[in-house]
Amino acid sequence: MDLSRLFGKQQPAQAPEMRQDGRLRLPPGQYLTKKFPVLSYERTPKFDPMTYKFWVKGAVEHPLELSWSELNDLPKVSLTADFHCVTTWSRYDNLWTGVHIREILKLVVPTAQASYVVAHSWTGYTTNMPLADFNDDDVLIAFQHDGQEIEPDHGGPVRLIVPKLYAYKSAKWLDGLEFLSEDHPGFWEVRGYHNHADPWREERYE
Repeated sequence: MDLSRLFGKQQPAQAPEMRQDGRLRLPPGQYLTKKFPVLSYERTPKFDPMTYKFWVKGAVEHPLELSWSELNDLPKVSLTADFHCVTTWSRYDNLWTGVHIREILKLVVPTAQASYVVAHSWTGYTTNMPLADFNDDDVLIAFQHDGQEIEPDHGGPVRLIVPKLYAYKSAKWLDGLEFLSEDHPGFWEVRGYHNHADPWREERYE
């Protein structure tokens, strides 16, 4: 039982959590939630595993196209990462399971000219990022979230996860990756959202 209030004393405030890179765990302007809000500009699309194709093209040595079963047959990993939405909510400790992006990079081998990546959804949505942000330890093509298949409204059955950037860079309903020598802003980026989207810099809008 805490009796400190009876004596006019207050418990010291809990120190904010820090990341290993020295940044605050909760980026500025964000609030924590245990919920997983659904935010999409597009209507949730239908998925047909028989016609789905995952493709990679552009500045790579080995362009590829994989069926749904071939994509699922690639080695899988699980990682736990925080998730930050540009609309100011953050959700800690999301468990994602899927194909690590370096499995894809190993197959396609980006050329020396490859500096940017555009992620494509079968809805037509696109989002862009530097290859340096894409080729990282915590980026993966996810099939599961917190031990369950990703729900369609959350981008299932397959979405990109790039935890270090705002969630609009984690393209839902992923079906392709395009490697480019020059930057090519995506759907929200051409509509005023920040081209880079670093939550700790509050890179929300241009």
